[in-house]
Amino acid sequence: MQNLSNCTILVVDDIKTNIDILVRTLGKEYRIQAAMDGESALKSVEKAPPDLILLDIMMTGMDGYEVCRRLKSQEETRYIPVIFLTGLNNAECEAKGLRLGAVDFITKPFSRDLVKARVHNHLALKLHQDRLEDIVKERTTALQSTLDKLTNASLDTIFRLSKAAEYKDENTCFHIKRVSDFAAAVGARLGLSRDFVENLRYAAPMHDIGKIGIPDRILLKPGKLDAEEWDIMKQHTVIGGKILQGADNDFLKMGEKIALSHHEKWDGSGYPNGLEKDEIPMEGRIVAVVDVFDALTSKRPYKDPFPTEKSFEIIEEGRGGHFDPDVVDAFFDIRNEILDIKARYRNEEAMSMPCNAAAVKQHR
Repeated sequence: MQNLSNCTILVVDDIKTNIDILVRTLGKEYRIQAAMDGESALKSVEKAPPDLILLDIMMTGMDGYEVCRRLKSQEETRYIPVIFLTGLNNAECEAKGLRLGAVDFITKPFSRDLVKARVHNHLALKLHQDRLEDIVKERTTALQSTLDKLTNASLDTIFRLSKAAEYKDENTCFHIKRVSDFAAAVGARLGLSRDFVENLRYAAPMHDIGKIGIPDRILLKPGKLDAEEWDIMKQHTVIGGKILQGADNDFLKMGEKIALSHHEKWDGSGYPNGLEKDEIPMEGRIVAVVDVFDALTSKRPYKDPFPTEKSFEIIEEGRGGHFDPDVVDAFFDIRNEILDIKARYRNEEAMSMPCNAAAVKQHR
């Protein structure tokens, strides 16, 4: 059991009896703040941000939906987990709340055991995420001096930096080199500018650099990730963006976009931000295709490579769903070049030792 006793919970309800019930239920384990209307709740959060908010939906004046919308629209408060309190029990209300960013619902009248369990679970997840933030800050500070020197760095230096993340995860260092060449080739086929394509060559290898901030117990777990672990795993996109943010160099700026967006999907079902279609940066759309293709066609300790034809079929099946149709078309237009790039590294890879013996059981 994690020690969550230092966590603060803000209870927002315009009925004092409900607040009293929750204080009695949770007050022995957590520090409790209370507000009886939306405006007071927002002021309280601004003054002293809590670790979790229990928020009534139906309140006089500003309702809970509006309070949640305002919280999620601000960078300083958007990551505070919100659990809605409601006397309503229908799917439409829950769907609206989840769209606004709530993490859960608790239905009135309250079940003490249910309240305790849900609050504990969501605080535990937030503690994990906060720890990740600390790790990112620590490692970003350590990496920043290196990143500052990359303005005039060679592509070889970019590969070496990117391998800091790949070393823990992938079985082969050649993945980042192939993704670099694949991405540049697709970008050229799409008719993008020479500068864009060259920056893409340098930036694409950094797509998974955020995995350096993911705990080994999750990154190297041999089995399927549970829901909480998967939420943490998906943070590698956000971590990568934070590591690379604020750079003046064009290819590092592009690397930030790629790190954040290479798991977004054309139909909006990807992560971390659920972007769709042209909302996804072009460089992210390109890396999404070539990264998946290389994962499909590469040997891992837990699987043989998919046959090349089967891998191409899977990419084609993702056209218009997972992937940008134009990027998939460009990828198939240079099919022979893609195969040549794979062949170029095949002999070198066969003669090389694996980067490390550890690998995960699925491409994440």
